[in-house]
Amino acid sequence: MQLYGVLGNPIAHSKSPMIHAMFARNCGIDLEYKAFCLAKDNFEGELAELIHQGLLGANVTVPFKENAFRFAHELTAEAIEAGAVNTLRFSDDKFIGHNTDGNGLLCDLVDRHHLVLANKRILVLGAGGATKGILGPLLRANPSEIMISNRTHEKAVRLAEDFNQKGNINACEWQNLSGRFDLIINATSSSLSNEFTPLPCEIDASTIGYDLMYGTKPTIFMEYLAENGAEKSFDGLGMLVEQAALSFEFWHGIKPKTEMVYQDLRQVLLSYTADC
Repeated sequence: MQLYGVLGNPIAHSKSPMIHAMFARNCGIDLEYKAFCLAKDNFEGELAELIHQGLLGANVTVPFKENAFRFAHELTAEAIEAGAVNTLRFSDDKFIGHNTDGNGLLCDLVDRHHLVLANKRILVLGAGGATKGILGPLLRANPSEIMISNRTHEKAVRLAEDFNQKGNINACEWQNLSGRFDLIINATSSSLSNEFTPLPCEIDASTIGYDLMYGTKPTIFMEYLAENGAEKSFDGLGMLVEQAALSFEFWHGIKPKTEMVYQDLRQVLLSYTADC
């Protein structure tokens, strides 16, 4: 049986084993997919041992995406652009690093939620690794502008400079945000801390929100937008499923269908809420 897994620390919360088990069943592929909690100070050593035991590929999550970037012998264009690796493939002593986060987000926005991003004004909150991973695909969707805002303004400025050859992208301090954005993407950790700093920019019924985080109920960011008049916002569950499907395709050459898996996973989260 083929062995795959997800690498992180902590990792017990990961939905990846459930997702990939459903993908494999639907595609008729016999595989075992496990969650591996690796030591934060020994990523390379413990991963090398897993490869020796037969690991053929892995998803990579916090805090190891940059470790995986350095570990890989070869990097895809998506990984180089993101500066991080969330998918590894091992074969013939060649370790290939890939990144599916940004394209996973785009699949969710465009294919599932039917959003048109061309000529739209997009605000991205946060300037960390999550933002860096999504900017390239977002810019290739041809928005009129992407604005980045971050608590540490200098990080947003540097990130905008890194991507300014690929489209109209700028940085703005949080308190100076103004005007209206068609899409606001939350790539901060505010939904984990359950605290969200109010936005000074305009929000109306047609403003669409997207939180890279997901949970058993709407995130604090989604609640904030709804309270201020936005009628539509989404969490990151769809991105999770879509980036996993792209990883599965990278390993097996088959792109699994995602909608039923997404719906099943949503029901699992709702069942958690019902049990509380």
